[in-house]
Amino acid sequence: MTSNNKAINLKNQSSTAQEQLNNFKDHLLDPQARELANQVQWQYLKGLSKDKTDLYPVAILGEGPPLLLLHGFDSSFLEFRRLVPLLINHHKLLIPDLFGFGFCPRPKDAIYGLEGLIFHLNKILDVLIQESSVGLIGASMGGAIAMELARSNPDKINRLLLLAPAGLTGSKLYIPRPLDRLGVCFLRQSFVRKGLCRQAFADPNHNVGAPEEQIASLHLNSPGWGRSLAAFARSGGIANCGNPLPKQPLHVLWGAKDKILNETQKKESITLLGDRIEELEECGHLPHLDLPKIVAEKWLKSCQINE
Repeated sequence: MTSNNKAINLKNQSSTAQEQLNNFKDHLLDPQARELANQVQWQYLKGLSKDKTDLYPVAILGEGPPLLLLHGFDSSFLEFRRLVPLLINHHKLLIPDLFGFGFCPRPKDAIYGLEGLIFHLNKILDVLIQESSVGLIGASMGGAIAMELARSNPDKINRLLLLAPAGLTGSKLYIPRPLDRLGVCFLRQSFVRKGLCRQAFADPNHNVGAPEEQIASLHLNSPGWGRSLAAFARSGGIANCGNPLPKQPLHVLWGAKDKILNETQKKESITLLGDRIEELEECGHLPHLDLPKIVAEKWLKSCQINE
């Protein structure tokens, strides 16, 4: 049994996402991912948590002005493992799993769509950010969610950096039953996970191995993963979140070798965002994994933080 399979097969030993992450984290192949997983704090969120044991994960580390980081579709907080070491000395980093994704609890009667995502993030802001304002970095789908969150919190969020944002334009795509479940079954297949992982990087032959493939699939074992993902598909997903633009300072980075965003999405984003977009060479759909140093430098410069 490989180390990757050993971590995945631990699912039979636990019944909650918290227990699973605690079991999985020591078997993560990526040392930066292991370090980040050890910084998770489990939060009671009034209005979401049913009791004191129903807790939501947020990796919290570093000191300084607070910075909230939002991962992309069907991913987890581990997506930011390479960016964290570059920002930890400048910010208090708050990295939650988005509601319905990662290692979050997945209540059966919850709303899995934009409304539920924003409700969950507002609860995190209420609990963890009482006085000061917060910076915001959103990747892929997390970029679109960041736009909506910033519009609804103009005084609490001070600036945004979007990394290959997806869902800024277009229309929602409502997936009816039973196609929602068929889509979930498709996304669960190991060859699909591997293919999507490789597609997200600019140079998968050099930058994708067992650690990246493990992290891309680890959260699939969380209780309710398929059910919540199917509900998210029925909700229409995330679309048309870019307009109107939030009033806060906004910058966008995307990769010249992005194979996830199609040409229509790119053209519509250019129309919407104009010169706020900066294209990075030798970069795919994950600037924070392909070029984390450049992403950190761009963010710190925008905040006028000296190295």
